[in-house]
Amino acid sequence: MQLSLEQKDVEKFLMVGDKVLIKPKNPQSQTKSGLYLPPTVQQGEKIQSGYIIKTGPGYPLPSTVEETEVWKKKEEEVHYLPLQAHEGDLAVYLHNAAYEISFNEETYMIVPHSAILMLIRDEGLFE
Repeated sequence: MQLSLEQKDVEKFLMVGDKVLIKPKNPQSQTKSGLYLPPTVQQGEKIQSGYIIKTGPGYPLPSTVEETEVWKKKEEEVHYLPLQAHEGDLAVYLHNAAYEISFNEETYMIVPHSAILMLIRDEGLFE
């Protein structure tokens, strides 16, 4: 499934729950033995990698406030269990669980946190 979005800035995207926005890394177009692979073969791989652009707030936690009087409505703050993934991490994820979107002629993947197999965090990457 592919979705085309028309907007001007990716910073306005808000990820919901445990979803992560990933910019796929350009896969190797050549094998170790020197064969060139067509883009359809590269996109058909089960495991892919990419850089995390945005993350959701995490998994919502159930309320810990006990209701003693049902008729009184209490203002509740929603608390989240944060995700391990952070912006800028390199994520290795399952391609089957990802949803592809196009934005400003760029391809992005929306991936649930449970489909991320591994994270590579390099603090000095963007310095």
